[in-house]
Amino acid sequence: MDLKAWAFDVAKDVLAEALPRRWAHVTGVAERAAGPASRLPAGDLLVAAAILHDIGYAPKIALTGFHPLDGARYLCELNAPKRLCALVARHSSAVVEAGFRGLEAELEEFPDEESAERDGLWWADMTTTPDGKHTDLNERLREIRTRYGPDHLVTRSIERSTPELTAAVERTCRRLERWNLGV
Repeated sequence: MDLKAWAFDVAKDVLAEALPRRWAHVTGVAERAAGPASRLPAGDLLVAAAILHDIGYAPKIALTGFHPLDGARYLCELNAPKRLCALVARHSSAVVEAGFRGLEAELEEFPDEESAERDGLWWADMTTTPDGKHTDLNERLREIRTRYGPDHLVTRSIERSTPELTAAVERTCRRLERWNLGV
């Protein structure tokens, strides 16, 4: 079985029934990621990370309550490629929220590769609504702030992460334009 098919099966198993809205989001993120993935050397890895990036929300996986870390650790238990585990652990500037949660040291086992694949994952996540539809970065950030409220640590994390998220989204948009894939 190829990596994308394996990732789809793993994510579907833990998310589709338990968290159908989250399932809609991750399938939408994977669809978005397919654009840049078609031009990147590790495109299959990007799509696999996109479909798996939120599995840490699944009730049977959530141990720390910090979904990037829980998801990455679960993938490690399944002997997933280390790079895939790291992309899940570090998606969408997770290191900032890890710091607020006192889990930054635990996240260190997963390096941030700062690659086009990583940027593509962040772009796909930050341009997909919770229901799996396309959106833009500003609207997505507004939705997150509204959903969590002004004092929640997720909101504070997103606010602190905005410059890095914006940079990753902009880099991916420039790549997509160069490749004539549109945004």
